[in-house]
Amino acid sequence: MTDVVTGNPLLDDWTAPYEAPPFDRIEAAHFLPALDVALDAHRAEIEAIATDPAPADFANTLVAIERSGALLARVRRVFWTLSSAQADADLRAIEEEMSARLTRHATAIGHDRRLFDRVATVWRGRTTLGEEQHRLVDNSYRGFVSGGALLDAAAKARFAAIDERLGELSVRFGHNVLAAGTDWSLLLDEAGCAGLPDSVRAAARRRAELAGKDGWLFTLDRGQVEDVLGFATDRDVREKVWRAFTGRCDGGPHDNWPILTEIVALRQERAHLLGHASYAEEKLEDSMARTPEAAMALLDRLWTPALKRAADEQAELQALADAPIEAWDWRFYAEQVRRERHALDGAAVKEHLTLDAVRAAAFDCAGRLYGLRFEERADIPGWHADVRAWAVSNSGGEPAGLLYTDYLARPEKHGGAWMGSLRVQERLDGRVLPIVYTVANFAKAPPPERTRLSIDEARTLFHEFGHALHALLSDVTYPSLSGTAVARDFVEFPSKFMEHWIVSAEVLEGFGVPAPLITAIGQADAFGQGFATVELAGSSIVDLAIHMTASPAPDVRAIAAATLERIGMPATIGMRHRLPHFTHVFDGGYAAAYYSYLWAEVLDADAFAAFTEAGDMFAGELAQRFRREILARGDTRDAMADFVAFRGREPDERHLLLERGLLG
Repeated sequence: MTDVVTGNPLLDDWTAPYEAPPFDRIEAAHFLPALDVALDAHRAEIEAIATDPAPADFANTLVAIERSGALLARVRRVFWTLSSAQADADLRAIEEEMSARLTRHATAIGHDRRLFDRVATVWRGRTTLGEEQHRLVDNSYRGFVSGGALLDAAAKARFAAIDERLGELSVRFGHNVLAAGTDWSLLLDEAGCAGLPDSVRAAARRRAELAGKDGWLFTLDRGQVEDVLGFATDRDVREKVWRAFTGRCDGGPHDNWPILTEIVALRQERAHLLGHASYAEEKLEDSMARTPEAAMALLDRLWTPALKRAADEQAELQALADAPIEAWDWRFYAEQVRRERHALDGAAVKEHLTLDAVRAAAFDCAGRLYGLRFEERADIPGWHADVRAWAVSNSGGEPAGLLYTDYLARPEKHGGAWMGSLRVQERLDGRVLPIVYTVANFAKAPPPERTRLSIDEARTLFHEFGHALHALLSDVTYPSLSGTAVARDFVEFPSKFMEHWIVSAEVLEGFGVPAPLITAIGQADAFGQGFATVELAGSSIVDLAIHMTASPAPDVRAIAAATLERIGMPATIGMRHRLPHFTHVFDGGYAAAYYSYLWAEVLDADAFAAFTEAGDMFAGELAQRFRREILARGDTRDAMADFVAFRGREPDERHLLLERGLLG
């Protein structure tokens, strides 16, 4: 490295095992100087490609583009990892500037006509290329077109301004959600904690002590909210927590309505510049669904039976309640139904599901399915004391990658759970191993207690681990086709697929869960499918509706309200994510694509049925075929071709309807 970058850990050579980032040395002050160096390096690389005097071909254009930007990718990935999982004030202060610089840089490359012309030349002759090369050229060409490469100068300028503004607004939206969560807390007394499991009370007591307060402290972390709504006998407490959680950023100092309204309008304008009728049409062009109408059709087919099933479930709940069921009552009485009619005690299940045991079970399942081994590496630092690093290897001992796990909630974290990559697998210039992380927000138990998970939290851990496996088991040549870089409505397939194992009798027995309780989990799981489907599908339908409009200035609030009225959304359920805090859509990659979770469930239910039909959920031949045809392929071919290669046919929606209990 040159003298300009000496001492900046983001730019120094990384000498840790797996060339892991030196998180123990990285500070917020390192990022902007490192970004300057990385941007300059990438500009020089792109300029060399664009001005190459040799005729454009696959090697000197597409492969050269794939090789470029390695330093920038390093800086960018580390920053977004920390800004989401360890977002202290110093990082938040530079997030808008980082986003703006990165957006301007990407737009400038996308609008470079010299570079696009070279890519287009290769694209026109792509029929002579192999499958993976053909896919890379197609993706690159479409990426340039959707990035505005064919626009005139004035339109390009407006396009660039829109993209930069969208980046700014997305950051502000996420900051507001984070702030709204950290600004609110509820201190309960002994009476207010009535009904809460001992482990939940102990964690709340510890939070209060750390805050210097006497009582039991609760925040708007989803896990804590679910505990209160599911177990607190004090109805006023449940209502207070429900209203605070669902009302985040809906007015007040962190109001996100103006931000999300501008985001939707700018997305529409951007889509119109590219010749699309709506943003949803633009976004779904390269998806499995292909069109928003096809995605909405799936949701409509699920909605009617789900609504009926939810009404039946509500009738069961109402039979136990003294007053009409409200939204803050549903989880409480659902827990009673599970306990009284299905013999499922959620608190009893939680006693068996310690965080360490659930993680170990996920690792064990990956071992039995794919031959993977996981070894903790205490010599590799994480970005927080709670982060643990794991060396991943194949059955023969060959290294497969590095996995970080970061499961415990803390104020600096964004809410929810996610997976990301610090380095993607590739073999363009030799084998490059992936570095992957999974993040969640489970409430930490006070020492010496062990952190325990609900069955839904255990599902979340397995879900994100499924994403991690998709990245770890990738086996492609080109980095832009690696791992989870697939269609948005396909990327949730491997993660939803992995959820089946945590609720299986064979895995639950390993936690010491008694047989009657395992049976109860299955029965109770079937009971809540109406609620779960309505909650998820409702959010998906509204997301599509606000992005399907052709209006240049849509009234988002009115469209959302009209859509919920049209579909008959029960007030006792509501959207899983209301728009003002819907980070998937306004601070993530799921705009017009939240339906992907249900679309992917069609794939995963059908794929898992293959194991059910085989009578062995660890069937070796099926697991290896799933690894080979789904997990290893990345985006090297059409997603439907991946599924057909595994299952032998296109997916059958009936398996999802059966799994969710929506057939009869």
